[in-house]
Amino acid sequence: MTLSDYPILAVSLALTERSFAVWASLHAVLKKQETRAVIGWVGLIWLSPLIGSILYYLFGINRIERRGEKILDKIRQSACDQARKSCQAADLDLGPFRFNQQLANIGKSITGFDLLPGNKITPLNKGARAYAAMLDAIRNASSTIGLCSYIFDYDKAGRKFIDALVEAQERGVEVRVLVDHVGSRYSKPTSVKMMRERGLKVATFLPTNVPVLAAYANLRNHRKILVVDGMVGFTGGMNIREGCLEEPGSTYPVQDIHFQFDGPVVDHLQDAFLADWEFAANEDLPAEKWFRMTPAIGETWARGIPDGPDADIDNIKLVMLGAISSARRSVDIVTPYFIPEEELVSALNIAAMRGVEVRILVPSEVNIRAVQWASMDPIGRILQRGCKVFQSPPPFDHTKVMLVDGEWSLVGSSNWDPRSLRLNFEFNVECYGEELNSQLSEVIEEKIAISKEMTMEDLAARSSMAKLRDGIARLATPYL
Repeated sequence: MTLSDYPILAVSLALTERSFAVWASLHAVLKKQETRAVIGWVGLIWLSPLIGSILYYLFGINRIERRGEKILDKIRQSACDQARKSCQAADLDLGPFRFNQQLANIGKSITGFDLLPGNKITPLNKGARAYAAMLDAIRNASSTIGLCSYIFDYDKAGRKFIDALVEAQERGVEVRVLVDHVGSRYSKPTSVKMMRERGLKVATFLPTNVPVLAAYANLRNHRKILVVDGMVGFTGGMNIREGCLEEPGSTYPVQDIHFQFDGPVVDHLQDAFLADWEFAANEDLPAEKWFRMTPAIGETWARGIPDGPDADIDNIKLVMLGAISSARRSVDIVTPYFIPEEELVSALNIAAMRGVEVRILVPSEVNIRAVQWASMDPIGRILQRGCKVFQSPPPFDHTKVMLVDGEWSLVGSSNWDPRSLRLNFEFNVECYGEELNSQLSEVIEEKIAISKEMTMEDLAARSSMAKLRDGIARLATPYL
């Protein structure tokens, strides 16, 4: 017995499937911004009846954008108001600005945040130094601690943080910990389980039950933010795991740089954490307790740049494009993963052709092989136009820094890949000031001094099988 024996049922099912396909196609046309994405989804919907529509319903619809916008609008206004109050209390003028005003205007237009003066930004090179500063801040906390991390392992490093957080809570400090659900599962038992057992308030971001795909999952919270008492903040690319300590015997040693922030820009870090916490835990933390008057103690102007597949989509990429297009002398980029989208490749090439010295530092051994293979294509295209590419020796370099013209620095959690710039939640800080830029330049020069410069001859010398492998990996670039 088949559907042909029930013609009315067969026609009804066919009409239902086609109606679903029409709805999915119209939704893609109206909601998707990129033409290629629209074409890809509509093609899949109509060439794979029912399956294509179901896949679009499951993976093509951004279900978090609307809710995220409501939360961001509320909390961001509190952050902006508090930052202005801090600047006024410190008698800081938001007007005078001696750096690149056009570039500064881009960040304001994108984020709505003012560029804030009076910040001290301290690079914390290596995990030992970064963790010591973060743990010291936690141990001296008196009112609130908000901690967000993509990976939070239950290991030597993670246990130190858990002990310090528990001690702070026992002193009466309000503690909230947010860990990405995928990132929480890199160790067994998980740190989330152990923190809950010890009474800490912990939430996981967008739980998923697909462990096989964990390493390539999207819509992840890739931010690393710690704010203590609303006064001191930390962010950068460093997760919480013992590999960052680079101690003998570490299974996966990692080089990285984190940053400590003192000054009004801490309000921007707090804004990102509070929004993420409310989204994940459905708890509205009171602004009057979590935002504080932050004194001005430095000379750096800074602004937080949140980014994610919600109301903040493309923020960091647009800031990067603006910085590259405004560069007059130099662009230095350090990133663990380099598979930039076409706009960024073109911007780097045009900058190099204008006479700007463009240097990119990537690891010689990447922990995700497919990403390293796929990166050979954009590396080849920028080498052709005069950009320089260097490969740093092990251990794996997870540093994420971009410098322009000796005065502008971009630090934070984002990588140079589509997943980071389009599909995950990230947080960067753009900084204007020669002192910080000079400190980071010294770090980059030290890295380049021990690195190997790549050439077109190196790429041409790859075997045919390696070129084929890299070409196939390139096809997966939008998902890497």
